[in-house]
Amino acid sequence: MKRQNQSSVVEFILLGFSNFPELQEQLFGIFLVIYLVTLIGNATIIVLISLDQSLHVPMYLFLQNLSVVEVSFSGVIMPEMLVVLSTEKATISFAGCFAQMYFILLFGGTGCFLLGAMAYDRYVAICHPLSYPLIMNKMVFTKLVMFSWISGVMVATVQTTWVFSFHYCGPNKINHLFCETPPVLELACADTFLFEIYAFTGTILIVVVPFLLILLSYIRILFAILKMPSSTGRQKAFSTCASHLTSVTFFYGTANMTYLQPKSSYSPETKKLMSLAYTLLTPLLNPLIYSLRNNKMKRALMKLWQRKVVSHIV
Repeated sequence: MKRQNQSSVVEFILLGFSNFPELQEQLFGIFLVIYLVTLIGNATIIVLISLDQSLHVPMYLFLQNLSVVEVSFSGVIMPEMLVVLSTEKATISFAGCFAQMYFILLFGGTGCFLLGAMAYDRYVAICHPLSYPLIMNKMVFTKLVMFSWISGVMVATVQTTWVFSFHYCGPNKINHLFCETPPVLELACADTFLFEIYAFTGTILIVVVPFLLILLSYIRILFAILKMPSSTGRQKAFSTCASHLTSVTFFYGTANMTYLQPKSSYSPETKKLMSLAYTLLTPLLNPLIYSLRNNKMKRALMKLWQRKVVSHIV
């Protein structure tokens, strides 16, 4: 009761890597380069798919949505992270922290469901190729995309509103690079046991359930590929799925390490490094994964380059 009567927190201090001040300047430079490459890579995919009519099929339109998620996710986190690394005392308002956490959860949740939808799309394409245009029609594609985004909004709304319904009376130092749920919740002046049960259950539903659906889809895909009589057909099918599988491995591997581990498993510094894996590496690598391993994307990029750049030079 004594803590509840204290004044409420109006802003938070993000500590970042303040324990290692000698590294912050180098980290700022590295993270800035990663952020710019992430923006350029994902923006290129969004523009490329928008301009090339041959890419207006579910597989690439799902990828376009995923790139929108990745560039938005980076935009929510990276600018604030760069501020934290470039100043001695980085503060963020209560409302700003709420907004950042909301959009992190929104884009993170949407990304989970989009990866699940992409796995279903590959399952239909490989296991039911003749029926693919009927099963994965425009209406089904639209519903899957809308479900992914609406699910992300619902998760973000419920979880963020609950987190910030707790009283925060101090201290106000978040031992992290941005307003992520676990480090913010540690500062709450209230019993958060029920929320922690909800959050763990929610994480299971948001992360594990789509992952299990992806796993089931790829088990069916694997059996279908092994039954193919042509080695060329098998190689093409494996190549089609490789990019998505690589992306799933990065995303779910890092998310699992961050959200499904016991509180005492890692030190705060280790948790910061693990959170960087999915906030930096996944958005950075996705454009490289999908563009370098996909011949249609590479051809579309070359066409765009020749039409917009080479033609102006000549």
